[in-house]
Amino acid sequence: QVQLVESGGGLVQPGGSLGLSCAASRITFSRYVMGWFRQAPGKQRELVATVTSDGTTNYADSVKGRFTISRDNGKNTVNLQMTSLKPEDTAVYYCNAHSTWLDAWGQGTRVTVSS
Repeated sequence: QVQLVESGGGLVQPGGSLGLSCAASRITFSRYVMGWFRQAPGKQRELVATVTSDGTTNYADSVKGRFTISRDNGKNTVNLQMTSLKPEDTAVYYCNAHSTWLDAWGQGTRVTVSS
């Protein structure tokens, strides 16, 4: 059973930075597109960013230029570096592993952007 464990959430002031990390296990990591999604209170879960095995990235328009997704296929990790954070970035952030045969999710880590 695939396991995805997120870490790095917390409270940060507007304009600040925060890094999230996701460690994957029981998975052939390089076969999956890895991504970060988020869900704000009262809203649907939405895509934040994805990265393919060869490093091709995709970002939601709302985070372009502020967030950077990266992966380390040797360590089975995917990271999300977030800068210039805004209150509207407040959400629970979920790590995702996607392939044509599987979608796996982590338990989520909460990010709160507030002064």
